[in-house]
Amino acid sequence: MITDSEFTLAADRTLAAIGGALDAALETSDADVDWNLNDGILDIECEDGSKLIVNRHLPNREIWVAARAGGFHFKPVAGGWRDTRSGDELGAAIAALLRTQAGLAVTFSGLSAPT
Repeated sequence: MITDSEFTLAADRTLAAIGGALDAALETSDADVDWNLNDGILDIECEDGSKLIVNRHLPNREIWVAARAGGFHFKPVAGGWRDTRSGDELGAAIAALLRTQAGLAVTFSGLSAPT
């Protein structure tokens, strides 16, 4: 079992990697998306005013995603973040949500989770 500090470090690296991928996607897109990362909470605001919130949830050692499509929980599985219900990978799930909600095509890599 990982410690709280190990989980927090891994989750914060994942959130920062998501922010980096957003910046890369926005360089070549007309989508109007703003994002802010503060204290383990990644707030992504879409042009229509809707939001995606991605945050670390220390008590469950998960990354939680809230979007117009619903709420999703991702736990560390075999070095990646997997949805606790569907088994979907975090990057693929966020990419699909952003494509639908913000019209933004994002590619994620390196969203590793603690093992």
